[in-house]
Amino acid sequence: MLGTVDPSPPVAPAQSLWRPGPRRLARLVLGLWIFGTGEALVVLAALGNSPWTVFAEGVSGHTPLSIGSATIATSAVILLAWLALDVRPGLGTIANAILIGIAIDVTLSLLDEPSAPAVRAGAVLGGIALVGLGSGLYLGTRLGPGPRDGLMLGLHARTGRPVALLRTGIELSALVAGVLLGGRAGVGTLAFAVLVGPAVATGLRMLPGDPSRGRGERT
Repeated sequence: MLGTVDPSPPVAPAQSLWRPGPRRLARLVLGLWIFGTGEALVVLAALGNSPWTVFAEGVSGHTPLSIGSATIATSAVILLAWLALDVRPGLGTIANAILIGIAIDVTLSLLDEPSAPAVRAGAVLGGIALVGLGSGLYLGTRLGPGPRDGLMLGLHARTGRPVALLRTGIELSALVAGVLLGGRAGVGTLAFAVLVGPAVATGLRMLPGDPSRGRGERT
């Protein structure tokens, strides 16, 4: 979902994409759960969701799916598009497609929508901060790109178009489709678009690389 390009060095050999050690796996799961929790806080603020969650909310309004389930279903459809692209998935790819949606639904079921404007604004900012922290954790495991990142990288390899242009086009397409379906966009969407990049960069600086590397843990 919901995610940015991994700026870290290329991933390790293929087997390490599917056979992480305990620390690496724990970091992946924790990072994705925090990411999904952050997305849910932005939803609860009711000030506008991130582009892909606008789309998921729009889908959920026309189907029996919850926002989290729609997020998972969207990820599955995007992964099918990988069949035509030369992108190598990993355990992180599958975990990303499933865990973020579950974390969104769990968080939404546990918390009530705030009413005070200041609390709503705080939920947006806190949610973006959690997305950045979660990204720093899970991207550092180098266990494969998320579905949306993989789509972007595959299109880049196939077309030669700049990554920034492709990602912007993908995000805008999701946002427009989501709004047309009835998803909620607003000042929170703008805040997410402006702040998520710095938040992810901060998360990566705070939590660089895989913590198991150099500590004798098998990857």
